[in-house]
Amino acid sequence: MNFLFIFLLSLILTGVLRRYALHKNVMDLPNARSSHSVPTPRGGGLAVVISFSLALAALCFYSQVPLLLGSGLLGAGILVALIGFLDDHGHVNARWRLLVHGVSAIAVVWVSNGLPPLELFGKVIDFGLIGWVLATIAVIWLLNLYNFMDGIDGIAGFEALSACLCVAFLAIEVNAQQWLVDLHFYMAAAVAGFLLWNHPPARIFMGDAGSGFIGFILACFALLSSWQNADLLWCWLIMLGVFIVDATYTLIVRLYRKKPFYQAHRSHAYQHSAQIFGKHWKVSYMVLLINLFWLLPWSWLVVKYAVDGAVALTLAYIPLIYVAHYYGAGRDKS
Repeated sequence: MNFLFIFLLSLILTGVLRRYALHKNVMDLPNARSSHSVPTPRGGGLAVVISFSLALAALCFYSQVPLLLGSGLLGAGILVALIGFLDDHGHVNARWRLLVHGVSAIAVVWVSNGLPPLELFGKVIDFGLIGWVLATIAVIWLLNLYNFMDGIDGIAGFEALSACLCVAFLAIEVNAQQWLVDLHFYMAAAVAGFLLWNHPPARIFMGDAGSGFIGFILACFALLSSWQNADLLWCWLIMLGVFIVDATYTLIVRLYRKKPFYQAHRSHAYQHSAQIFGKHWKVSYMVLLINLFWLLPWSWLVVKYAVDGAVALTLAYIPLIYVAHYYGAGRDKS
């Protein structure tokens, strides 16, 4: 399937979904917890879900992706998108969302066979059954943190687009299987079509269906990549560093300050910085620049020059942790 076709399909579908949202009054209304100031249609991320799912289904149909792996990824991803879609149209209890996320994560970890042995600071560790548990928790966390980080115009789209393209070229460098590389490019194409509508100032928001689905698929990419070449797992963790660090640091601080972790808030570092700079595009583009000029070079060192992945990730994350602290991640501001 042509990448241009997926891009155009996503672009057109996003426009259709915007008209649907306006007609059905599926709007994201400004409130004390939000970072936007005008009512905006939501649910545009469904275009990414449909476009990427169609591409994955085509690869499965033509036997380019292992059938069990592809069908497991497709089914679990659609399940995540479905619970997000229902939440976009009416509140779904957190326990049901978590149940669906857990089932989907377990399914994809099972079809991908958990975690491979990984080198940590020079020592190879076979995690065994613990690796399955860690992988499941990681998939659930990345799925949810992606939703948390989708709070200003363009940021989630820029993150997915840059990460997918960068890791795709790194995967080519290590001779990963073509179907995995193609999936990275298909996701990038689907996100790019949506991003033209979501670019600051956004004309439509992604919604839980889109953000949850994208976070889930990126987590699956990381897991699948680890079996092709363990270095690619480190590359994924590094490339998603801005989102992982901001969301995780924010959660830890809020737990320490005895704030309800499940309650909606506006205390992520990216949200505070958007308030300070006054423009969403400045923060979203800063994330893009960090990915390209700070995180990509570290990923390249891991793949090209055999730098220990754990060491590279630690060094890449240290400035990100400082930035999260500097911008008051986890602390409520008036």
